[in-house]
Amino acid sequence: MELDRLYQGDCQVVLETFPDNSVDFIFTSPPYADNRRKSPYQGVKIEEYANWFLPVSSHLKRVLKPDGSFVLNIKERAVHGERQTYVLQLILKMKEQGWYWIEEYIWHKKNCYPGKWPNRFRDAWERCLHFTKRKKFKMFQEAVKVPMGNWKDKRLSRLSEEDQVRHESRVSSGLGRNVSNWVGRSMAYPTNVLYLPTECSNKKHSAAFPKELPIWFIRLFTKEGDVVLDPFIGSGTTAIACLMTNRHFVGIEVQQEYCKIASDAISIKLKNKGIHCDNLVINSFESVTGG
Repeated sequence: MELDRLYQGDCQVVLETFPDNSVDFIFTSPPYADNRRKSPYQGVKIEEYANWFLPVSSHLKRVLKPDGSFVLNIKERAVHGERQTYVLQLILKMKEQGWYWIEEYIWHKKNCYPGKWPNRFRDAWERCLHFTKRKKFKMFQEAVKVPMGNWKDKRLSRLSEEDQVRHESRVSSGLGRNVSNWVGRSMAYPTNVLYLPTECSNKKHSAAFPKELPIWFIRLFTKEGDVVLDPFIGSGTTAIACLMTNRHFVGIEVQQEYCKIASDAISIKLKNKGIHCDNLVINSFESVTGG
């Protein structure tokens, strides 16, 4: 496995050549389920989606380091007025495969496209499912802290006696809080909802996500110099995010058209950093066929 390279080929075939426990973090958004039929990917049939992805996730589990994380950006679609369940089925099957489903982050699209449907409203969010190989894993929460906001100045200047001790919930939930712990702080841990716009620039890809999405997770689950894998890298956004955060990337893309788009975008980013790379793309089709 060569770092900071794109592999053109089927990700299952390419992943077979990668060593065990070789990547720190995996972030990807796989092809849609039977959707966007005019795109080069054609989509995967809804009833086959979970079983189609399981061989991929098996390889990903093998190449991921024991303390690494895998974030899967995905959203089930609606068909004939009913939301489908293939993502839920995939989660359960991945748990059977040995993955731990740690958390579900929500990407709230602040500028989702308008539309009208007879029985629902427009989609404004997507899932970012967090899986690991074990319950103890690398996580750098300090790296994604957010400003507390001006509300704290007024609220924390008037602490009651109840605010200065751990106050148990009045609904007997077992939860409690000590408001005085916030005094003197300017930053707080974020929620599991990410408010990010969709990708507005034309990347010549049917489903490009904004670079801020992988950047947030890369900062949360890796440190500088770590290796990040995207087995469906598309237009190269995850690789760009790695270059912006000083991480190594490994990308896999089956479509030659998208591999060229990703390669061009990455080359420009490398050039801006003063790095020249002649052999950015490794054609795994040639290595497999001997061509």
